[in-house]
Amino acid sequence: MRFDVITLFPELFEPFFRSGINRRAFESKQVDVYLWNPRDFAEGNYRRVDDRPFGGGPGMVMMAEPLWRCLQAIRADRAEPKEARAAVVLFSPIGQRLDHAMAVGWSQSAGAVLVCGRYEGIDQRFIDACVDRQISLGDFVLSGGEIPAMALLDSVARLMPGVLGDEGSHQQDSFNPALDGLLDSPHHTRPEVWQGPHGPMPVPEVLLGGHHERIARYRREQSLALSAARRPDLLAQARADGLLDRADEAFLRSSKKL
Repeated sequence: MRFDVITLFPELFEPFFRSGINRRAFESKQVDVYLWNPRDFAEGNYRRVDDRPFGGGPGMVMMAEPLWRCLQAIRADRAEPKEARAAVVLFSPIGQRLDHAMAVGWSQSAGAVLVCGRYEGIDQRFIDACVDRQISLGDFVLSGGEIPAMALLDSVARLMPGVLGDEGSHQQDSFNPALDGLLDSPHHTRPEVWQGPHGPMPVPEVLLGGHHERIARYRREQSLALSAARRPDLLAQARADGLLDRADEAFLRSSKKL
């Protein structure tokens, strides 16, 4: 798959592509990323890409024309038939929130053109004419779309075959259908007893016994308890989808009594 990123700061992406386990996806071109700077498509000696907003107000607005020329160059380079053109995605506060299901969808796609806004935003005319989808990370504002773009690329890259050391690792992640969309259970590693700031803290005994069914049940119950406490919406959705069995419901009822 191929992602083309329109950004005024392509240098921000270079360390991201070279670091961590997900670099395997970028180095192998399983997730092939091209960086495009709209300043290269601006006119004049100063290669201006922004201007003051009509109607007044603080800040600057990214101009439509350099973005449009950049997008045309991307379309020519991708050489896709018109009916199969990659979607143009803008990261903005009004977009659909990025979640696991969306990441899975993009991991099974041919890619997209990712537009990273800056300043006060992008000329609405470019959005109306060229943008197909808008994505948000949540109800907060960042200084640009580069971090959301990296978040999307990271969430997609780790789903590619061979990227994670264990093929089943991502299937045990929070929100994964393998966990019925619930939160993952807590994790523990050596030593068996950690001398913490408030005294010895042992690993839960059930995890040390090697009884796989008991361990699986313990982790399921931890997942249920965490979801009930932190994300009751996930638990409600799993219940509505018929994913909770009698043992799950019995555990949740007993937990409420504690």
